Amino acid sequence: MNAETVSIRRARREDVAAIVAMLADDHLGRARERVEEPLPAAYYEAFERVERDQNLQLVVAESAGRVVGCLQLAVLPGISSQGGIRGLLEDVRVAADCRSRGIGEQLVQWAIAEAKARGCNLVELLTHQTRVDAQRFYKRLGFTASHVGMTVRF
Repeated sequence: MNAETVSIRRARREDVAAIVAMLADDHLGRARERVEEPLPAAYYEAFERVERDQNLQLVVAESAGRVVGCLQLAVLPGISSQGGIRGLLEDVRVAADCRSRGIGEQLVQWAIAEAKARGCNLVELLTHQTRVDAQRFYKRLGFTASHVGMTVRF
C-alpha cells in the first residue's frame, strides 16, 4: 500500500460539494444523491445541522489542497452497556482516484482515536451488504461483523 499523508480536519461549508460527489460515487450513492450545479440547498442545510450538534463531527481528508476523503463520527451517549458511550462511523469515503493509498485507513484510525478521546468504549459502523470491498477493508482494520442491520425508509 502506498500510504499518502493527508491532513484531517473538520469539514467546512465549501467542502460540501466534494463530499456529496464522493457519496454519489458508487452504485448506491448514484441513486441517493443529487450531484448538480447548483447543489441542492438540502445538503447545505444538513451541513449546518451537523455543525450545530456537539456529538457529530464531519471531517475531510485533504491532500495538496484537495478534499480526497470524508467521514462522519457520531458520539452517542446511552444507558446500555452501563452508560457506555458509542462512536458511530458514517459516510466513510475516499475519492475514486485516491483509493488504495491508505487514506481511508488514516480517516478510520483518526475517528477511532477521536472516539476514545471523547470517552467512547466502542466504535461501530454500518456498511451495506453489497459493499464487499468495504467489508474486507473494515475487517482488516479490526472490525468484526457483530450485528444485523435493518432499515425502514420514509
